[in-house]
Amino acid sequence: MAKLRIKGGNPVKGTFLPRGNKNAVLPMLAASLLTDQKITLNNIPLIEDVGVMLELLSSIGVSVELNDHTVTLEASNIKVSSLDESLCSKVRTSILLAGPLSARHGSARIFPPGGDVIGKRRLDTHFQGLAALGVKINFDKTYNFSSDQLVGTEIILDEASVTATENIMMAAVLAKGETIIYNAACEPHVQDLAKLLNKMGANIKGVGTNRLTINGVTSLQGTAYDVQPDYIEIGSYIAAAVVTGGELTIPHIEDSLPLRVMKRTYSQLGIHWSIKNNTLYLPRQLERTAIGDVGGTTPKIEDGIWPAFPSDLMSVSIVLASQTKGTVLFFEKMFESRMYFVDHLMSMGANIIQCDPHRVVVIGPSKLKGSKLTSPDIRAGMAMLIAACCADGESLINNAQVIDRGYEAIEDRLSSLGVDIIREI
Repeated sequence: MAKLRIKGGNPVKGTFLPRGNKNAVLPMLAASLLTDQKITLNNIPLIEDVGVMLELLSSIGVSVELNDHTVTLEASNIKVSSLDESLCSKVRTSILLAGPLSARHGSARIFPPGGDVIGKRRLDTHFQGLAALGVKINFDKTYNFSSDQLVGTEIILDEASVTATENIMMAAVLAKGETIIYNAACEPHVQDLAKLLNKMGANIKGVGTNRLTINGVTSLQGTAYDVQPDYIEIGSYIAAAVVTGGELTIPHIEDSLPLRVMKRTYSQLGIHWSIKNNTLYLPRQLERTAIGDVGGTTPKIEDGIWPAFPSDLMSVSIVLASQTKGTVLFFEKMFESRMYFVDHLMSMGANIIQCDPHRVVVIGPSKLKGSKLTSPDIRAGMAMLIAACCADGESLINNAQVIDRGYEAIEDRLSSLGVDIIREI
């Protein structure tokens, strides 16, 4: 079990280079199964979840060549068999292999996927959508998928699930005829996957909307694709800089919709930045006040499906609010266990009232003190790490390997920005 030891009080400042979007690259790795030609992905994050997905692909015969932050995959000699149980249990995105394997190879046997325990994360939408395309599914200790020729159809998703949309979309690109997916997820990482598939020769229309029209093709080709910067990682490092009184420069950044969505909510916490010449400038901002709604009512920050504020930034935003003057209500709509980590922040001195599993009220600013903590999931772990950076004294975060699933070389990158942090095993 890895541990991170942090001495708080140092400002996070300097130049930060974000890696590729974790939530985009994982389904892109799965998409390599849809062709026997080479797929090259640039700017991939070297995180634990990516490593597990590469191991899964390699275990069934995919050739994997990793060079720094570029990976080239060739799925020309697939051995379709049961995927490794221990690897499947480490990542939720192991289920994303079901669609591509069913579409191109006719079968898949996948153990139940793992991932963060942040609430009920059902797979019914995956199964319903794949079944509608003609995939036969049965269950024992594994999920068993088999298919002959997939046939396009109209599919109405019972929820706008990101991974279900991705799984069904990957299967549908090789299905015969037209598939229309209603209530599709349209998050930036879903769009990124669709753009990769189209570059491979797929015919997907409606990208960025909740209605996708996919005309199946007989085969896909190889290509190269640059994974877009991870706006969740950017938002996390912005939070770390703000609460420690630091400043950041982030180059190679466009004023994209994900950043504007994030800025819309962060501005409620008094945070501002500018983007000029594809560079984001975050100035030092010490005294911030939460901005109330019209009429001076308590501001509410809530997540939701795109283009609402992303759930993955709720945890770090609670830490931001703890260092902001005023009262803020947080409403977590997506996952019923996301908020449970606030007990750790309260032990550090944060003034937080947990109303129920979905809502907390944060009254700031609070002076935080170092503490011994345990990371329950990726985003909560990063939030506690940010809190430790601005706390008085020393903090020890146990189970820190969970943070490695979503953030590359976290101690090295924070150390380069001025944080006093070391890793212990």
